[in-house]
Order: sequence, then C-alpha cells, then structure tokens
Amino acid sequence: MEDSGAGESISEDTAGQDPAGYDDGQVRRSPQGLARYARPALIAGAVVAVVCIALLVIIFFLDSFNATVYSVGGKNVQDATDEARAIRDTYAGARLGGIIVLVAGVLLAAAGAMLMYRHRNDEGQDTDSDDGEDVDFEDLAGQ
Repeated sequence: MEDSGAGESISEDTAGQDPAGYDDGQVRRSPQGLARYARPALIAGAVVAVVCIALLVIIFFLDSFNATVYSVGGKNVQDATDEARAIRDTYAGARLGGIIVLVAGVLLAAAGAMLMYRHRNDEGQDTDSDDGEDVDFEDLAGQ
C-alpha cells in the first residue's frame, strides 16, 4: 500500500525542527499582556475617529443648511426666539456625542500606538522578519 502523504512522518533533513520551520533554539514569542491588543486598538481607534469626523462634518453641513433655510425669510438663527433656539439645538445631542466618541477614539488610537512603540523591539514581534541571511536572485533561482 502506498503512502498517501497524509501521515506525519518526519524526514531526516527536518528532524529537530519545529513544524513551522523554526529551529529548536529559535522560539517565537507572541506579545504578552496588553501588547497583543495594541494593533487592533490602533486600527479601531483610527476607524472610530475617522467615522466621527465624517459625522461631525455632516452635522456641520446640515446645521448650516437649516440656518440658511431659516434665514431666507429674513429671520436670524441667532435670535432669542424659541424657533431659532430649536433650530440651533437640532443637532446638539449628535454633535456632543460625536465629539465624545471622537475623543475616545483618538485616545484609543494613541494608547495602541504608544503600546506598539513601547514593545517595538520585543523578541518575536514580527512573524515575517528575516534571520539576517542575505538572499539574492541567484540564490532563489538556484544558480
């Protein structure tokens, strides 16, 4: 019966090596503690900040449009009337919420960036780093 290749046989040239391709003396450690959440926190914080900035820009334009439409009739949005106050306060809650979430997103991104900077030289941080071996085209082409 032929071997289908599905078995877990170890050839002589790979004996003593990790299945991932690392020698026994070269162990990769994953970041520990909060450092493992640094990159996702940076990405999430940046996305939240960008979305909040877009929300605040949209609110600014809607608020400007409402004030312009209100002032077409010769009224001023800065008047002390109830109608002018209602127009000014239309997006106050969304504006305040957007600013609060924007600050939270910026703080989250800053914390993630700080953790990544702090742990930039930890062993095993990069999974695609080279081992100091210089490989050029001739080596890759087998010449």
